[in-house]
Amino acid sequence: MKASFFRKVWIMFQSVAVTLGISVYAVYMRVANTYERQWADRILRWWSSCLLRAVRASYEVSNPHGVSLKPGVPYIIMSNHRSHYDIPLIFVSLPGSIRMLTKKELFKVPIWGRGLKAAEFLSIDRKDHEQAMKDLEIAKEKMKSGIVLWIAPEGTRSRTGLLGDFKKGGFMVAIQTGATIIPVGIEDTEKILPPDTWGFCSDQHVHLNIGMPIDASKYSIETRDQLIDEVRDAIRTLAAQGSEPGALQG
Repeated sequence: MKASFFRKVWIMFQSVAVTLGISVYAVYMRVANTYERQWADRILRWWSSCLLRAVRASYEVSNPHGVSLKPGVPYIIMSNHRSHYDIPLIFVSLPGSIRMLTKKELFKVPIWGRGLKAAEFLSIDRKDHEQAMKDLEIAKEKMKSGIVLWIAPEGTRSRTGLLGDFKKGGFMVAIQTGATIIPVGIEDTEKILPPDTWGFCSDQHVHLNIGMPIDASKYSIETRDQLIDEVRDAIRTLAAQGSEPGALQG
């Protein structure tokens, strides 16, 4: 259902309010030296639930392989990227201390950018290769401390629904850390909010499909392209498979 003008304003107000609220709180926890990662995880999932409730979105999670996270194992979630609403969907659907590797420009947004940094989100400079390499080194250190890195290999939202070209940086990190990549396919989030618009649509049902984990330690820098192809094929299939019987719904 396409949202009315007043409904759009209300959705935007709620979304901005909860986003600014958790950003201020994250910064406060850092300043007061009371930051705890697990508490931040709970706040991020609360924020994500608020965003989905604001547009009255329901979701379905398909995990046919029973994928779970094992302590001490480095993980990277890789997914397609169709809408801003991929972000809350990932947080409510998957376990672990998930933090997104995202463009550095978001960290310049007043208050929100400070909150992202305080909550251990990670930036990458896509325009400066040398800085991007430094950013990836920081990401590797965060993974060693227990962060589950989430990367959208396309680097931006798809405008067609089709997968774009994959950036190679995340795969370098996966190989160098011996990470387990969890491929994820997201469907229908663009129906809530298409890219480059404010055309909110309420009451949409979206899907997140979790694929078979891929062990990046079996690949080397020389065989990186084979890993990219395997992950790409997995995400392409998952992003088109739809819901399955017995899937978790929310």
